Amino acid sequence: MSSRFVAGMEIDDVLKAAASLETQGIASTLDSLGENVNTPEEARHSADIYHRLLDAIESRHLNANVSVKLTQMGMDLGQELAGEIVSGLVDHAVAAKTFVRVDMEGSEYTQATIDLVRGLHSVPANRGHVGIVIQAYLLRSEQDIATLTADGIRIRLCKGAYKEPPGVAFPDKADVDANFVNLTHALLTSGLYHGIATHDEAMVSATKQFVRESRIEPKSFEFQMLYGVRRDLQRALVAEGFNVRVYVPFGAEWYPYFMRRLAERPANVLFIAKNMLKQ
Repeated sequence: MSSRFVAGMEIDDVLKAAASLETQGIASTLDSLGENVNTPEEARHSADIYHRLLDAIESRHLNANVSVKLTQMGMDLGQELAGEIVSGLVDHAVAAKTFVRVDMEGSEYTQATIDLVRGLHSVPANRGHVGIVIQAYLLRSEQDIATLTADGIRIRLCKGAYKEPPGVAFPDKADVDANFVNLTHALLTSGLYHGIATHDEAMVSATKQFVRESRIEPKSFEFQMLYGVRRDLQRALVAEGFNVRVYVPFGAEWYPYFMRRLAERPANVLFIAKNMLKQ
């Protein structure tokens, strides 16, 4: 089952997956699995994998970038350490003419993640080379998007996958969906290149309808999806003229990655089961 959703264990595995996606007209963002390291040495080792990915993206001329989690870069050991490590990755991405997306984790990390990304993006050389993820189920996300887009920061919008209390996140799916649509409208009219990350056909349809009605250029943003999920929809969107980027995880941490996602949100079990039956 894991091979459907995880590209493999090694760097070469994920690079082959990215190259295969590119033959289908699909870009990729590469993610070395792992979270919450315990020592600075582990954090620097995790970063080294990303430096190797950035070198390979440049040398192979792949239409790819990378996504990193701050807890994997040492955030729990200190914001200064994580900031130093991610700054080095962004410097490398600038040289390699690609992009680093800083993933969003649980709500306890939201403000620190935003602060770090805004700080990195304020360096003139880094503009356009570092972005962030915003989760539509958080109550604060509308204001966060206003702040980030005012800074010119590119955003990946997703619904959110962590278990959060009602005072922090919308508890009902209908409210999350409504907020996702509203935030999508804000992103698509911001003049920046953002990622709309969803497998929900209702959200995809709502996005396409807004693009048509507002006469937005279909290539001015991208749909983003997970590796192995709704491959049929990915191909259909490419055929319709939209940009599509697939989030491709790899590495030995695939088992805790799955178990943590399933434990946090039991609905993910049904999500995975349904997508095992789809192309």
